[in-house]
Amino acid sequence: MQYAVRPRAAVRPAPLVPAVRPRPRRGRSLIDADALDVLHRAARVLLDDLADLTDRLVVALQEQEPAYRATVDHDSGATWQEVHRSLRHSVASLLDPRASREAARRCSWKIGATRAEQGLPLDALLHAFRLGGSMVWQALVEETSRTAPEDVRLLVHVAADVWNFVDEHCTLVADAYRQTERRLAWRRENRLRMLAGALLDGSSRIADLPETAQALELPEQGRYVVVAVAAAGPADGAAARAAVARDARVHWHTGVDVDHGIVLLGDDDPERCLPGADDPVPGARVGIGTAVAGLAAVGDARRLADTALRMCPPSGGTVRLTEHLPAALVMAAPELGQALADRVLGPLAPLEPADAEVLLETLEAWLECDGSAQRAGERLYCHRNTVLNRLRRYEQLTGRSLTRPVDMVEISLALTARRLRAQ
Repeated sequence: MQYAVRPRAAVRPAPLVPAVRPRPRRGRSLIDADALDVLHRAARVLLDDLADLTDRLVVALQEQEPAYRATVDHDSGATWQEVHRSLRHSVASLLDPRASREAARRCSWKIGATRAEQGLPLDALLHAFRLGGSMVWQALVEETSRTAPEDVRLLVHVAADVWNFVDEHCTLVADAYRQTERRLAWRRENRLRMLAGALLDGSSRIADLPETAQALELPEQGRYVVVAVAAAGPADGAAARAAVARDARVHWHTGVDVDHGIVLLGDDDPERCLPGADDPVPGARVGIGTAVAGLAAVGDARRLADTALRMCPPSGGTVRLTEHLPAALVMAAPELGQALADRVLGPLAPLEPADAEVLLETLEAWLECDGSAQRAGERLYCHRNTVLNRLRRYEQLTGRSLTRPVDMVEISLALTARRLRAQ
Protein backbone atom coordinates (compact mmCIF):
# COMPACT_ATOMS: atom_id res chain seq x y z
CA MET A 1 0.00 0.00 0.00
CA GLN A 2 1.42 3.20 -1.00
CA TYR A 3 1.41 6.06 1.35
CA ALA A 4 0.01 9.25 0.14
CA VAL A 5 2.47 11.99 0.42
CA ARG A 6 1.11 15.48 0.74
CA PRO A 7 3.21 17.77 -1.33
CA ARG A 8 5.17 20.25 0.79
CA ALA A 9 4.30 23.81 0.16
CA ALA A 10 7.16 25.89 -0.97
CA VAL A 11 8.44 28.02 1.84
CA ARG A 12 8.77 31.54 0.73
CA PRO A 13 11.04 33.84 2.64
CA ALA A 14 9.35 36.68 4.43
CA PRO A 15 9.92 40.01 2.88
CA LEU A 16 12.79 41.86 4.49
CA VAL A 17 11.53 44.70 6.57
CA PRO A 18 14.12 47.36 6.88
CA ALA A 19 15.00 48.29 10.48
CA VAL A 20 13.17 51.36 11.48
CA ARG A 21 15.70 53.93 12.51
CA PRO A 22 14.58 56.96 14.42
CA ARG A 23 14.89 60.01 12.37
CA PRO A 24 17.54 62.27 13.65
CA ARG A 25 16.26 65.30 15.36
CA ARG A 26 17.91 67.49 12.87
CA GLY A 27 16.73 70.64 14.53
CA ARG A 28 18.34 69.77 17.88
CA SER A 29 21.55 68.44 16.30
CA LEU A 30 21.95 71.52 14.23
CA ILE A 31 21.40 73.70 17.28
CA ASP A 32 24.05 71.77 19.24
CA ALA A 33 26.52 72.01 16.38
CA ASP A 34 25.86 75.71 15.96
CA ALA A 35 26.20 76.24 19.70
CA LEU A 36 29.58 74.47 19.72
CA ASP A 37 30.74 76.61 16.81
CA VAL A 38 29.79 79.73 18.70
CA LEU A 39 31.50 78.44 21.83
CA HIS A 40 34.69 77.56 19.96
CA ARG A 41 34.90 80.92 18.22
CA ALA A 42 34.61 82.76 21.52
CA ALA A 43 37.00 80.38 23.31
CA ARG A 44 39.71 80.92 20.68
CA VAL A 45 39.52 84.66 21.27
CA LEU A 46 39.78 84.11 25.04
CA LEU A 47 42.80 81.86 24.54
CA ASP A 48 44.53 84.52 22.46
CA ASP A 49 43.83 87.20 25.07
CA LEU A 50 44.37 85.02 28.14
CA ALA A 51 46.74 87.44 29.86
CA ASP A 52 44.01 90.07 30.12
CA LEU A 53 41.55 87.53 31.53
CA THR A 54 44.18 86.45 34.04
CA ASP A 55 44.73 90.04 35.16
CA ARG A 56 41.01 90.52 35.67
CA LEU A 57 40.65 87.33 37.68
CA VAL A 58 43.61 88.15 39.93
CA VAL A 59 42.14 91.59 40.64
CA ALA A 60 38.75 90.02 41.39
CA LEU A 61 40.38 87.57 43.82
CA GLN A 62 42.12 90.43 45.62
CA GLU A 63 38.86 92.32 45.94
CA GLN A 64 36.53 89.45 46.88
CA GLU A 65 38.65 86.89 48.72
CA PRO A 66 40.73 88.10 51.72
CA ALA A 67 42.78 84.88 51.88
CA TYR A 68 43.91 85.33 48.29
CA ARG A 69 44.60 89.00 48.92
CA ALA A 70 47.35 88.04 51.35
CA THR A 71 48.63 85.40 48.92
CA VAL A 72 48.83 87.85 46.04
CA ASP A 73 50.56 90.43 48.22
CA HIS A 74 53.10 87.83 49.33
CA ASP A 75 53.95 86.48 45.85
CA SER A 76 51.98 88.12 43.06
CA GLY A 77 54.05 86.52 40.29
CA ALA A 78 53.46 82.94 41.42
CA THR A 79 49.74 83.59 41.92
CA TRP A 80 49.41 85.13 38.46
CA GLN A 81 51.15 82.16 36.84
CA GLU A 82 48.91 79.72 38.71
CA VAL A 83 45.74 81.53 37.62
CA HIS A 84 47.01 81.84 34.04
CA ARG A 85 47.84 78.13 33.87
CA SER A 86 44.45 77.11 35.25
CA LEU A 87 42.57 79.40 32.83
CA ARG A 88 44.59 78.13 29.87
CA HIS A 89 43.70 74.53 30.65
CA SER A 90 40.06 75.42 31.26
CA VAL A 91 39.63 77.32 27.97
CA ALA A 92 41.57 74.65 26.05
CA SER A 93 39.16 72.05 27.44
CA LEU A 94 36.27 73.98 25.87
CA LEU A 95 37.95 73.69 22.48
CA ASP A 96 39.10 70.06 22.68
CA PRO A 97 37.81 68.26 25.82
CA ARG A 98 39.26 64.87 24.92
CA ALA A 99 42.81 66.10 24.33
CA SER A 100 42.92 68.60 27.20
CA ARG A 101 40.96 66.81 29.94
CA GLU A 102 43.81 65.01 31.69
CA ALA A 103 46.15 67.99 31.59
CA ALA A 104 43.42 70.18 33.08
CA ARG A 105 42.75 67.64 35.81
CA ARG A 106 46.45 67.41 36.69
CA CYS A 107 46.66 71.18 36.86
CA SER A 108 43.68 71.46 39.22
CA TRP A 109 44.96 68.62 41.40
CA LYS A 110 48.36 70.27 41.74
CA ILE A 111 46.76 73.59 42.69
CA GLY A 112 44.66 71.89 45.36
CA ALA A 113 47.66 70.07 46.83
CA THR A 114 49.92 73.13 46.72
CA ARG A 115 47.38 75.40 48.38
CA ALA A 116 46.78 72.83 51.12
CA GLU A 117 50.52 72.78 51.84
CA GLN A 118 50.52 76.58 52.00
CA GLY A 119 47.56 76.63 54.38
CA LEU A 120 45.14 78.55 52.15
CA PRO A 121 41.58 77.85 53.38
CA LEU A 122 39.68 75.37 51.22
CA ASP A 123 36.64 77.68 51.06
CA ALA A 124 38.81 80.40 49.57
CA LEU A 125 40.24 78.01 46.98
CA LEU A 126 36.81 76.76 45.90
CA HIS A 127 35.58 80.35 45.72
CA ALA A 128 38.48 81.17 43.42
CA PHE A 129 37.63 78.29 41.08
CA ARG A 130 33.96 79.22 40.93
CA LEU A 131 34.89 82.85 40.39
CA GLY A 132 37.17 81.80 37.56
CA GLY A 133 34.42 79.71 35.98
CA SER A 134 32.00 82.61 36.23
CA MET A 135 34.50 84.98 34.65
CA VAL A 136 35.21 82.59 31.75
CA TRP A 137 31.49 82.21 31.07
CA GLN A 138 30.97 85.97 31.23
CA ALA A 139 33.87 86.49 28.82
CA LEU A 140 32.36 83.98 26.38
CA VAL A 141 29.04 85.80 26.46
CA GLU A 142 30.69 89.23 26.06
CA GLU A 143 32.80 88.10 23.12
CA THR A 144 29.82 86.54 21.35
CA SER A 145 27.71 89.63 22.02
CA ARG A 146 30.45 91.79 20.49
CA THR A 147 31.01 89.79 17.32
CA ALA A 148 27.70 88.01 16.71
CA PRO A 149 24.90 89.20 18.99
CA GLU A 150 22.38 86.97 17.28
CA ASP A 151 24.33 83.87 18.40
CA VAL A 152 24.29 84.65 22.13
CA ARG A 153 21.10 82.61 22.54
CA LEU A 154 22.93 79.51 21.29
CA LEU A 155 25.33 79.55 24.24
CA VAL A 156 22.46 78.44 26.46
CA HIS A 157 22.79 74.97 24.93
CA VAL A 158 26.40 74.57 26.13
CA ALA A 159 26.04 76.32 29.48
CA ALA A 160 25.50 73.01 31.30
CA ASP A 161 28.73 71.60 29.87
CA VAL A 162 30.70 74.65 31.01
CA TRP A 163 29.35 74.57 34.57
CA ASN A 164 29.70 70.81 34.81
CA PHE A 165 33.36 71.32 34.02
CA VAL A 166 33.62 73.90 36.80
CA ASP A 167 31.88 71.58 39.30
CA GLU A 168 34.10 68.65 38.31
CA HIS A 169 37.26 70.65 38.94
CA CYS A 170 35.96 72.06 42.21
CA THR A 171 35.43 68.48 43.39
CA LEU A 172 38.88 67.52 42.13
CA VAL A 173 40.52 70.45 43.91
CA ALA A 174 38.70 69.63 47.16
CA ASP A 175 39.81 65.97 46.98
CA ALA A 176 43.42 66.96 46.38
CA TYR A 177 43.27 69.50 49.19
CA ARG A 178 41.83 67.05 51.73
CA GLN A 179 44.22 64.24 50.82
CA THR A 180 47.19 66.58 51.16
CA GLU A 181 45.81 67.95 54.42
CA ARG A 182 45.50 64.43 55.86
CA ARG A 183 49.03 63.58 54.74
CA LEU A 184 50.42 66.76 56.28
CA ALA A 185 48.51 66.16 59.52
CA TRP A 186 49.91 62.63 59.73
CA ARG A 187 53.40 63.94 59.06
CA ARG A 188 53.06 66.62 61.76
CA GLU A 189 51.71 64.12 64.28
CA ASN A 190 54.45 61.65 63.47
CA ARG A 191 57.07 64.37 63.78
CA LEU A 192 55.65 65.47 67.14
CA ARG A 193 55.64 61.87 68.31
CA MET A 194 59.26 61.37 67.28
CA LEU A 195 60.40 64.58 69.00
CA ALA A 196 58.48 63.83 72.22
CA GLY A 197 59.66 60.21 72.19
CA ALA A 198 63.30 61.25 71.85
CA LEU A 199 62.82 63.75 74.67
CA LEU A 200 61.37 61.12 76.99
CA ASP A 201 64.00 58.54 76.04
CA GLY A 202 66.76 61.01 76.75
CA SER A 203 68.08 60.59 73.20
CA SER A 204 67.16 64.08 71.99
CA ARG A 205 70.16 66.07 70.81
CA ILE A 206 70.89 69.47 72.30
CA ALA A 207 70.72 70.93 68.81
CA ASP A 208 67.17 69.59 68.43
CA LEU A 209 65.83 71.15 71.63
CA PRO A 210 64.78 74.49 70.10
CA GLU A 211 62.80 72.68 67.38
CA THR A 212 61.30 70.34 69.96
CA ALA A 213 60.30 73.24 72.19
CA GLN A 214 58.63 75.01 69.28
CA ALA A 215 56.84 71.88 68.05
CA LEU A 216 55.55 70.92 71.51
CA GLU A 217 54.86 74.56 72.41
CA LEU A 218 56.88 74.20 75.62
CA PRO A 219 59.67 76.50 76.83
CA GLU A 220 63.13 75.02 76.59
CA GLN A 221 64.16 76.26 80.06
CA GLY A 222 60.98 75.59 82.04
CA ARG A 223 60.46 73.35 85.08
CA TYR A 224 58.98 69.98 84.26
CA VAL A 225 57.67 66.83 85.85
CA VAL A 226 56.77 63.65 83.98
CA VAL A 227 53.67 61.62 84.80
CA ALA A 228 53.37 57.95 83.88
CA VAL A 229 49.85 56.53 83.51
CA ALA A 230 48.92 52.87 83.07
CA ALA A 231 45.34 51.65 82.92
CA ALA A 232 43.46 48.45 82.26
CA GLY A 233 41.41 49.97 79.43
CA PRO A 234 41.30 53.02 77.15
CA ALA A 235 38.44 54.63 79.09
CA ASP A 236 40.29 54.36 82.41
CA GLY A 237 43.44 55.75 80.82
CA ALA A 238 41.55 58.70 79.32
CA ALA A 239 39.93 59.47 82.69
CA ALA A 240 43.30 59.34 84.47
CA ARG A 241 44.92 61.61 81.87
CA ALA A 242 42.04 64.07 82.14
CA ALA A 243 42.39 64.15 85.92
CA VAL A 244 46.14 64.71 85.73
CA ALA A 245 45.85 67.42 83.08
CA ARG A 246 43.29 69.42 85.02
CA ASP A 247 44.49 73.04 85.17
CA ALA A 248 47.90 71.95 83.86
CA ARG A 249 49.81 72.32 80.61
CA VAL A 250 50.62 68.78 79.53
CA HIS A 251 51.90 67.16 76.35
CA TRP A 252 50.88 63.50 76.25
CA HIS A 253 52.92 60.80 74.56
CA THR A 254 50.88 57.61 74.26
CA GLY A 255 52.52 54.22 74.43
CA VAL A 256 51.50 50.59 74.22
CA ASP A 257 51.27 50.02 77.97
CA VAL A 258 52.15 53.38 79.54
CA ASP A 259 51.31 56.96 78.60
CA HIS A 260 53.71 59.72 79.61
CA GLY A 261 52.74 63.33 80.20
CA ILE A 262 55.32 66.12 80.10
CA VAL A 263 53.94 68.67 82.56
CA LEU A 264 55.09 72.29 82.60
CA LEU A 265 55.37 73.62 86.14
CA GLY A 266 55.36 77.22 87.23
CA ASP A 267 58.36 78.68 89.04
CA ASP A 268 56.41 78.69 92.31
CA ASP A 269 54.67 75.32 91.93
CA PRO A 270 55.41 73.02 94.87
CA GLU A 271 56.70 69.52 94.50
CA ARG A 272 53.22 68.26 95.28
CA CYS A 273 51.73 69.47 92.03
CA LEU A 274 48.84 68.13 89.93
CA PRO A 275 46.24 67.70 92.67
CA GLY A 276 43.87 66.09 90.18
CA ALA A 277 46.19 63.09 89.95
CA ASP A 278 45.13 62.06 93.45
CA ASP A 279 41.51 61.60 92.36
CA PRO A 280 40.94 57.85 92.29
CA VAL A 281 40.29 56.35 88.86
CA PRO A 282 39.43 52.64 89.15
CA GLY A 283 41.95 50.48 87.36
CA ALA A 284 44.43 53.32 86.71
CA ARG A 285 47.94 53.60 88.12
CA VAL A 286 49.72 56.96 88.15
CA GLY A 287 53.38 57.60 88.88
CA ILE A 288 54.66 61.16 89.34
CA GLY A 289 58.39 61.83 89.27
CA THR A 290 60.31 64.73 90.74
CA ALA A 291 60.69 68.14 89.11
CA VAL A 292 63.58 68.77 86.72
CA ALA A 293 64.91 71.92 85.08
CA GLY A 294 64.72 72.24 81.29
CA LEU A 295 63.60 70.01 78.44
CA ALA A 296 67.04 68.43 78.32
CA ALA A 297 66.31 66.70 81.66
CA VAL A 298 62.92 65.29 80.67
CA GLY A 299 64.50 61.90 80.01
CA ASP A 300 65.61 61.71 83.65
CA ALA A 301 62.14 62.84 84.76
CA ARG A 302 60.57 60.04 82.72
CA ARG A 303 62.74 57.40 84.40
CA LEU A 304 61.73 58.77 87.80
CA ALA A 305 58.06 58.66 86.81
CA ASP A 306 58.45 55.04 85.68
CA THR A 307 60.02 54.23 89.04
CA ALA A 308 57.02 55.76 90.82
CA LEU A 309 54.66 53.84 88.55
CA ARG A 310 56.31 50.52 89.41
CA MET A 311 55.65 51.28 93.08
CA CYS A 312 51.90 51.64 92.49
CA PRO A 313 49.79 48.74 93.78
CA PRO A 314 48.17 46.61 91.06
CA SER A 315 44.71 47.75 92.16
CA GLY A 316 45.52 51.33 91.15
CA GLY A 317 46.35 54.62 92.78
CA THR A 318 48.87 57.44 92.62
CA VAL A 319 52.46 57.37 93.84
CA ARG A 320 54.45 60.59 94.13
CA LEU A 321 58.13 59.83 94.13
CA THR A 322 58.93 62.70 96.48
CA GLU A 323 56.89 60.95 99.18
CA HIS A 324 58.54 57.53 98.67
CA LEU A 325 62.20 58.28 98.13
CA PRO A 326 63.51 55.39 100.32
CA ALA A 327 61.37 52.98 98.35
CA ALA A 328 62.62 54.57 95.15
CA LEU A 329 66.19 53.85 96.21
CA VAL A 330 65.31 50.19 96.65
CA MET A 331 63.44 50.15 93.35
CA ALA A 332 66.39 51.72 91.56
CA ALA A 333 68.69 48.88 92.72
CA PRO A 334 66.46 45.80 93.01
CA GLU A 335 69.39 43.39 93.43
CA LEU A 336 70.71 45.34 96.39
CA GLY A 337 67.21 45.59 97.83
CA GLN A 338 66.81 41.82 97.60
CA ALA A 339 70.19 41.26 99.25
CA LEU A 340 69.20 43.62 102.09
CA ALA A 341 65.84 41.85 102.56
CA ASP A 342 67.56 38.46 102.72
CA ARG A 343 70.03 39.75 105.31
CA VAL A 344 67.52 41.55 107.54
CA LEU A 345 64.50 39.25 107.21
CA GLY A 346 66.25 35.98 106.37
CA PRO A 347 66.43 34.76 110.01
CA LEU A 348 62.63 34.38 109.95
CA ALA A 349 62.82 31.80 107.14
CA PRO A 350 62.88 28.73 109.50
CA LEU A 351 59.51 29.75 110.95
CA GLU A 352 56.20 28.53 109.61
CA PRO A 353 55.16 30.89 106.79
CA ALA A 354 52.04 32.00 108.64
CA ASP A 355 54.05 32.69 111.81
CA ALA A 356 56.66 34.69 109.91
CA GLU A 357 53.91 36.62 108.12
CA VAL A 358 52.36 37.64 111.45
CA LEU A 359 55.68 39.04 112.71
CA LEU A 360 56.33 40.96 109.47
CA GLU A 361 52.79 42.31 109.35
CA THR A 362 53.12 43.52 112.93
CA LEU A 363 56.47 45.12 112.21
CA GLU A 364 55.10 46.99 109.17
CA ALA A 365 52.04 48.20 111.09
CA TRP A 366 54.19 49.42 113.97
CA LEU A 367 56.44 51.39 111.58
CA GLU A 368 53.48 52.89 109.72
CA CYS A 369 52.00 53.97 113.07
CA ASP A 370 55.21 55.85 113.94
CA GLY A 371 56.24 53.28 116.58
CA SER A 372 52.95 53.37 118.48
CA ALA A 373 52.07 49.88 119.78
CA GLN A 374 48.61 51.15 120.76
CA ARG A 375 47.69 52.31 117.25
CA ALA A 376 49.33 49.29 115.65
CA GLY A 377 47.21 47.04 117.89
CA GLU A 378 44.07 48.86 116.84
CA ARG A 379 44.98 48.38 113.21
CA LEU A 380 45.74 44.69 113.73
CA TYR A 381 42.78 44.10 116.09
CA CYS A 382 44.97 42.91 118.96
CA HIS A 383 46.20 44.24 122.31
CA ARG A 384 49.21 46.57 122.46
CA ASN A 385 51.04 44.02 124.59
CA THR A 386 50.60 41.47 121.82
CA VAL A 387 52.26 43.92 119.45
CA LEU A 388 55.16 44.45 121.86
CA ASN A 389 55.60 40.71 122.36
CA ARG A 390 55.79 40.13 118.62
CA LEU A 391 58.32 42.91 118.20
CA ARG A 392 60.53 41.50 120.98
CA ARG A 393 60.35 38.10 119.33
CA TYR A 394 61.52 39.61 116.05
CA GLU A 395 64.47 41.19 117.85
CA GLN A 396 65.39 37.89 119.44
CA LEU A 397 65.22 35.96 116.15
CA THR A 398 67.18 38.46 114.07
CA GLY A 399 69.52 39.98 116.62
CA ARG A 400 68.44 43.47 115.62
CA SER A 401 67.21 46.25 117.87
CA LEU A 402 64.22 48.43 117.11
CA THR A 403 65.81 51.22 119.13
CA ARG A 404 69.04 51.33 117.11
CA PRO A 405 68.76 53.89 114.23
CA VAL A 406 70.94 51.91 111.82
CA ASP A 407 68.88 48.78 112.34
CA MET A 408 65.65 50.74 111.88
CA VAL A 409 66.81 52.12 108.51
CA GLU A 410 67.77 48.67 107.28
CA ILE A 411 64.54 47.08 108.54
CA SER A 412 62.43 49.76 106.84
CA LEU A 413 64.25 49.36 103.51
CA ALA A 414 64.12 45.57 103.74
CA LEU A 415 60.36 45.64 104.28
CA THR A 416 59.99 48.00 101.34
CA ALA A 417 62.03 45.67 99.11
CA ARG A 418 59.85 42.76 100.20
CA ARG A 419 56.65 44.64 99.48
CA LEU A 420 57.86 45.78 96.06
CA ARG A 421 58.93 42.29 95.14
CA ALA A 422 55.46 40.99 96.09
CA GLN A 423 53.88 43.46 93.70
